[in-house]
Amino acid sequence: MARGLLRIYLGAAPGVGKTYAMLGEAQRRLERGTDVVVGFCETHGRKLTEQRLAGLEVLPRRDVHYKGGTFAEMDVDAILARHPQVAIVDELAHTNIPGMRNEKRWQDVEELLDAGIEVLSTVNVQHLESLNDVVEQITGVPQRETVPDEVVRRADQIELVDMDPDALRKRMAHGNIYPAERVDAALSNYFRVGNLTALRELALLWVADRVDEGMNRYKSDHEIRRIWEARERIVVALTGGSEGETLIRRAARIAARSAGGEVLAVHVLRSDGLTGASPVKLRRQRELVEGVGGSFHTVVGDDVPAALLDFARGVNATQLVMGTSRRSRVARAFAEGIGAAVIADSGDIDVHMVTHAESGGAWRRRLPRLTGGLNWRRRVAALLVAAIGLPALTLAMLAIGGEISTASVLLLYLMLVVLVAIIGGLYPALLAAVVGGLIVNWFFVPPLGTFTISERNNVVALLVYVAVAVAVATVVDRSARRATQAARGRAETAMLASLSRSVLAGNRGVPSLLEQIREAFALSSVTMLERDRDDRSQWQVAGFAGPRPCEKGADADEDVPITDDIRLLMRGHALAAADRRVLVSFAEQAAVALQRARLLRQAAEAERLAEANKMRTALLAAVSHDLRTPLASIKAAISGLRAEDIHLDEADTAELLAAVDESADQLMALVANLLDMSRLHTGTVAPMSQPVGYEEVLRPALRGLEPAELARIQIDVADTLPPVLADPGLLERVVANVVSNAVRHAPAGPVTVSASAHLDQVELRVADRGPGIRPGDRERVFAPFQRLGDRDTGTGVGLGLAVARGFTEAMGGTLTPEDTPGGGVTMVIALPACSQNVDVVVP
Repeated sequence: MARGLLRIYLGAAPGVGKTYAMLGEAQRRLERGTDVVVGFCETHGRKLTEQRLAGLEVLPRRDVHYKGGTFAEMDVDAILARHPQVAIVDELAHTNIPGMRNEKRWQDVEELLDAGIEVLSTVNVQHLESLNDVVEQITGVPQRETVPDEVVRRADQIELVDMDPDALRKRMAHGNIYPAERVDAALSNYFRVGNLTALRELALLWVADRVDEGMNRYKSDHEIRRIWEARERIVVALTGGSEGETLIRRAARIAARSAGGEVLAVHVLRSDGLTGASPVKLRRQRELVEGVGGSFHTVVGDDVPAALLDFARGVNATQLVMGTSRRSRVARAFAEGIGAAVIADSGDIDVHMVTHAESGGAWRRRLPRLTGGLNWRRRVAALLVAAIGLPALTLAMLAIGGEISTASVLLLYLMLVVLVAIIGGLYPALLAAVVGGLIVNWFFVPPLGTFTISERNNVVALLVYVAVAVAVATVVDRSARRATQAARGRAETAMLASLSRSVLAGNRGVPSLLEQIREAFALSSVTMLERDRDDRSQWQVAGFAGPRPCEKGADADEDVPITDDIRLLMRGHALAAADRRVLVSFAEQAAVALQRARLLRQAAEAERLAEANKMRTALLAAVSHDLRTPLASIKAAISGLRAEDIHLDEADTAELLAAVDESADQLMALVANLLDMSRLHTGTVAPMSQPVGYEEVLRPALRGLEPAELARIQIDVADTLPPVLADPGLLERVVANVVSNAVRHAPAGPVTVSASAHLDQVELRVADRGPGIRPGDRERVFAPFQRLGDRDTGTGVGLGLAVARGFTEAMGGTLTPEDTPGGGVTMVIALPACSQNVDVVVP
């Protein structure tokens, strides 16, 4: 059976018309004679959307009972049994009620598709898993229901349902999206113009990327190598040279002249890992590319022109920006160069050759040394081997006499020269080769005793001997230099990797990193200076390592700028050029650590301010409603009692006084919880711990319950249990809040209070038979001003459990929720047990 097709209507926000558009397509299919059924459609009470359902077959939903409630979910089995051609399934990211066959609705849709049923569905951009955190940062609203991007990507058709933010806000204001009582809150929060604009851009870009993927997939499937100029993509070839910034800016200007232009910078790294590119310049160029809105890429390839063109064709680039060659005219006469090779093979990619200050200037740069891989000790050893070996070999050959040919003699001397080259490199071997040639000419080439050579063959043999000796010595010296460079590179990489891990993990502070720099480069002191934010001409010490910091550049042997606002001063000795390159990388890591520490402090301060602001906002909300209600009751009762024109009998007066008393009790409880929460947040709760039994605090804790509520309490606490170490007053508040919460949220059935001892703790368990708490919500119920499900807003400010947990933890205990067997929640108060003779603990 062929798999069904999936068509998804994607929107930037609720209310843009996804469901309306989906139902419109269903009506069109129905008019064409297609068998269409509605498996699940949520109209949210919108009249125009409900009108679109007219004439469509709507399958009944399946009622699911969960924790005392009944929920209507999509009946997958009914759809499979009906087996229509097309099924309408709204809200693809929906999470099913526990007990259903699948956890997510998109998994239900997969079953329908596997059965050969075509599905039309909807999803908002905030529900895409890859964008979930971005949307939360923009709107401040977390989205708990998500759908994997891959599910949406696999859709056969994705239709974007778009609407201008102002038009969407007008729909909201006219009551076409939410009920009238929710309009003002929605317009001032989630549906702000900035939020909607950002969400719209996310949706457009996500769909555009999917279109781009589809085009590339089509080209790959049909083996199309030509560039399709759907939009301008400019690739910048970077070598790590100084011209890179010029090329990036030129590419950015080209991209800016075309709508939707994109800049991609690429650096080709040779497969041997040995490159002359400056990592500092490459880092700055990467930052510049990202600053102009582009992306930076690194590819590996020994054939640089081929690697560049492969990358450009792979990203469907339309233009390639390169710098003109830095090689001299003489060098270009022998080899065409990378630019010429790219132009020759570019095909339909436009190549821009940009001139720069270093064009054709290779002759001005100092040639690399042919030596440098071997230290002076090995060169001295090689000279000693040559000084001893040449006379010894000559004496040995003379002792043998004329039994060995000239060619054999030359091979023996060549073997000695190769040995010298292996030990000391080029210069000692070159000296040994020349001296050895002269010795052979004097002692072994006729006429003997002169430097005259009578036979032409001997001349050729001597010249070949010297040439081979020089070639072997050169190869050995280059290999030694490359090995030294590779070993140094591995050591530098290992050091930088270790440093980066420490910085990312936050294990190292700026002084520790500066101390590592001081030790690595044998410096006496290292100081990091940062530009003063108030006076830009002044610098201040951000960190140092060593006996005393350098406060100005004149006091240092080295002054290395890291950024415009950070520089590194070092005292001890001047650094080699190679060491400076590594030092800059070290210093950049130290600068990152400095910035990270500052950001962590700012984040902690911001989090503290956010918590304080959240507390103030919640407090104002509580004062505006929960405190106002009992005050209004007291005011009305007192006004009735004082009214001279109203005659009250004794029963009415008693009822009004009871109302005043009850409202006053509510006010006292609310204010007490608010004060307690404030004390917990400021850390001023100081328990007066002493031995106390649970049975001692139970009766006072239950005193505030109504008689009907008190009749539902079943107490099973033995007098033989060991006492706990706690503050009696705080423990009484904890028990009162927990029991009150259980009675409130379990309106029917008994509430059982029991206690038992476990090892070094005594647990008090308050079990109810209410709807229970989902595992994901168990920590949320302890958050200040949080009521489970935000229902029943007239029953308090949501501080009872928050205060109870805070007091319990202050006394060294824990308050945790568990499932009650058979349904409900059990709150477990666990406190440390103690013996009767323990002393009172006074903080």
